[in-house]
Amino acid sequence: MSEHVKKLNLWNIVGLGLGGAIGTGIFVLLGFGIQYSGRSILPVVMIGCFFMLLAYWFHLVMPSIFILEGGDYSMKTMLFNPTFSGVAAFITVINGFAMSSYAIAITDYLSVLWPDVKNYYKLVSFVIITVFFLSTVGGSRFITLLENAVTIVLIASLIMFIIFGVPQVHFTKYFDPNYDGGFFRGGFSGFISAIAVMGWACQGTTMAPVSMAAVTKNPKRTITEGIIIITVILSLVYGLMAYVAGGVLPYAKIAGQNLSVTAEAILPKGLFLFFVVGGGIGAIASSLLGGLAMVRYPLIHIAEDGWLPEMFKMKSKNGYPILVYSVFYLVSVIPILTGMTLDAAVSLVMIPTMIMNIYMNLGCLTIPKKYPKQWANRSIKINHTFYNICCVLGAICAGIVAFNLFKDLNLRDTIIAVIMLALMFFLSWLRLKQGAVSKEKLEENKREVVKKALEAENTLGGNYEI
Repeated sequence: MSEHVKKLNLWNIVGLGLGGAIGTGIFVLLGFGIQYSGRSILPVVMIGCFFMLLAYWFHLVMPSIFILEGGDYSMKTMLFNPTFSGVAAFITVINGFAMSSYAIAITDYLSVLWPDVKNYYKLVSFVIITVFFLSTVGGSRFITLLENAVTIVLIASLIMFIIFGVPQVHFTKYFDPNYDGGFFRGGFSGFISAIAVMGWACQGTTMAPVSMAAVTKNPKRTITEGIIIITVILSLVYGLMAYVAGGVLPYAKIAGQNLSVTAEAILPKGLFLFFVVGGGIGAIASSLLGGLAMVRYPLIHIAEDGWLPEMFKMKSKNGYPILVYSVFYLVSVIPILTGMTLDAAVSLVMIPTMIMNIYMNLGCLTIPKKYPKQWANRSIKINHTFYNICCVLGAICAGIVAFNLFKDLNLRDTIIAVIMLALMFFLSWLRLKQGAVSKEKLEENKREVVKKALEAENTLGGNYEI
């Protein structure tokens, strides 16, 4: 990148990170968190933001040690062994379940406007996901503009929700242990289950910042500080939203429901329609379009790297990855056609992701010894012992999320989860054994990522106040 290009500062990173972190998860999952924990959803989301930050410990600590232009991809390339590299590739395919959760959520919000939609729930969700996939065939150049517009509407919707809702919560009753089933309605286990199910909404604090190292001023300090600030702000915003969602209506009316139920009770008719169409449907549709666009090139790389059979490299004349996108589409419709609930679809994405996070957080234990110079120049000046404790705690947090999501699945979805995990590990092992994926190439990629990180440190490190 040219030296004349203006780089991002701390508040640029904070703004970018908040835009990515405050998303559709809070619109669609807050009611499920309330279902597990009742009004203690307030501390659930506030603690949950920091809990998920710890579950993504490697996202916080690795940018403070290395300048990794490839973000999450570079981190995993550095620490994964060949088998886990394959599992990570297949998790990208399994992320189709997340796409289905967006379609299901749009259907939920449509049913608020037109109740008859509930009678055709599967069909409507299937049509939505199919139409959105078809939109990717010719590309979606308007996605960036759409997402910028939707972000403004989304923020406006959240502000409205908080401003109109907070005065309608009876503060004393909210914390009354004898009111409406008590504060910690589900006990400690319900509290932990709520943190696990809200993990999807609370996990976004690190995603955007870690990918911005190449265009950030003083990245080792800026990205790390930015992530911490984003997490604090998100915790406060989500806390206010949870306070309203958990305190305006009785438990029976909001448990397992999306935010439109509370919004209808607190907002005037016109603003309620704005909240549902702009904040709810608009934000979810934007996330679905963005998710489908972002997964295109990772899917191409997965096929080209050999994790899928040769035929999956097929592309149309304009470069559209026909077969690999078809597989992603088929994965996306499974939750819809099987009648899977929204929280279960999210869980089937989060469980393998958290297993990967366990591996990554424990892998960070080796960094100080392998890269003593970079460790000495880290921007987080914590001692080695405390660092190791955080690595282990991060792995434990990720494990708690995975375990609680898994135990709360019904029998059918539990079987799907087990088969899915076993299949990903088996396919990874098989493709390596067949020689379809070169271990030597994976090691070469790892060396290249490390080389670039060290070169960035040597070339740019002197310009940073670390």
